[in-house]
Amino acid sequence: MTGSDPHPTEVTETDPPAFSHREILRIIWALLLCLFVSSLSQTVIATALPTIVGDLGGQDQLAWVASAALLTTTVSTPLWGKVSDLYGRKPLMQVAVWMFVLTSVGAGLATNMGGLVAARAAQGVAIGGVLAMSQAIMADVVSPRERGRYSGYLGASFGVSTVAGPLIGGFLVDGPGWRWCFYVGLPIAVVASVVLERTLRLPAVRRQTPIDWLGATFLTASASSLLLVLSLAGNVFAWLSWWTAVLGAVFVVTLVGAVVVERRAAEPILPPRLFKNPTFCLTGVAGFFVGFAMFGVMIYLPQYLQVVRGKSPTESGLLTLPLVFGMLVVGLLCGRAITRWGRWKIFPLVGLVLVAIGSALLSTLDSETNLVALCVYMLLFGSGLGFTQQVLVLAVQNTCERRDLGIATSAATFFRSLGGAVGVALFGAILSARITSAIPSLLAERGATVPSSDSSPRLGTPSEIAALPEPLRSAIREGFTLGLDTIYLLLVPLVLLAFLAVLAVKEVPLRGPGPVPVPDVTSVRTQPTPKRGSWSSQPGQDPGRVPTEH
Repeated sequence: MTGSDPHPTEVTETDPPAFSHREILRIIWALLLCLFVSSLSQTVIATALPTIVGDLGGQDQLAWVASAALLTTTVSTPLWGKVSDLYGRKPLMQVAVWMFVLTSVGAGLATNMGGLVAARAAQGVAIGGVLAMSQAIMADVVSPRERGRYSGYLGASFGVSTVAGPLIGGFLVDGPGWRWCFYVGLPIAVVASVVLERTLRLPAVRRQTPIDWLGATFLTASASSLLLVLSLAGNVFAWLSWWTAVLGAVFVVTLVGAVVVERRAAEPILPPRLFKNPTFCLTGVAGFFVGFAMFGVMIYLPQYLQVVRGKSPTESGLLTLPLVFGMLVVGLLCGRAITRWGRWKIFPLVGLVLVAIGSALLSTLDSETNLVALCVYMLLFGSGLGFTQQVLVLAVQNTCERRDLGIATSAATFFRSLGGAVGVALFGAILSARITSAIPSLLAERGATVPSSDSSPRLGTPSEIAALPEPLRSAIREGFTLGLDTIYLLLVPLVLLAFLAVLAVKEVPLRGPGPVPVPDVTSVRTQPTPKRGSWSSQPGQDPGRVPTEH
């Protein structure tokens, strides 16, 4: 990076204020509410998606409904993180929460697929802010060594929302209707905003530095064009079409433009210096593939249970409990173990092995798979995620400078969200293509033809599919299963790439005080004791410095 120091002299990077354990818990509760309501919006529609897209546009458009929010969450996350580094976390968290409220109302009022997708896209921007701010605020008030324990709480919030989401979504679809899936989180969001206003007290931050809007534009356009190709190609337009060529060209040009602009900007959205940090780069690669796996399973597994197995939305939510139980329990235990030992690397390595095994087992699903075996597969997969997802963010935070804490945290979330968005879009295209090609051949094997002028039938809600005559119903279910098996088998080598990326990371012990033995008298007299919750890594260490990896 060239140019003068982008950080004005009037801004001093100092140790953040120390907080007692009780104060930290109050702040964490506010963050948990914010994170819960944003995560709930993503999981509550999982069991409702087949009904939603069946009412508004057909099962073949399911991936686009899910991808809209993931796309905007992904491209907006770095912007939230960088702006918060310049202007403070708390105001932006409030903006994100209230933006979430308004966009949720818009999604609930949608009367067609275009309106729903637009509302979901705007909602994704708000979710990106909540995700980025939650992690960054926690990093502001808790040292890396102790952050493992509190990261477990954030992971638990995500786990609880993952448990509650499908159950609540199933209940609402079976009861008042799917639109209430977007309204159910509104009271929680309002309460979260009030709690946050009353509990979070951070020093005011205001750097007199302009935002790199040109770099933000290039980064957003690059990520958006890539995701649009993966979401729409093979569905709205052919892979070999001028649309694909145009969007591909936009992706390449804006990516190159982003690199050039970010290297010259005084305050870049994604500082090039971050990419000199091996931990940032390698955990970013791992996070990308973890997002692939996590969203690929969480979005499409309820579809298997409803479309193929004929379960109701409520029943499919209950059947996904083993996956969420693994994430919740293992995430909490993992966070406490990291705080106790001060080491982190072994946990994602074990977790990624479990995710790979779970993905391989899920690729064997068919219409007759024993439900107990399915629960075991989900438990393995969920436990692997519990070992992995929060730890990768913690590793990045532990090796970045304080001035980059917000953007480094949001970038780690960005890579995971990008993987999820690419995964959902790509898997949706694979599933759609597999169904389109498989159903006619399956019907031909049964001596029947597709009862339509189209090459494949238009899929409706799970209940509509269940009401179809044989052999069409069984052909659709078998084609759906073949598509899902292809998706889950593809996850295995991708997860192994994430494993290799984490394996290559040089582990840096976590900074900050931990549960270590009481020092001797001489040590106590000659060295100051770090404050609980402070950023200092060791007694007497300059809080502005970070451990080196070399």
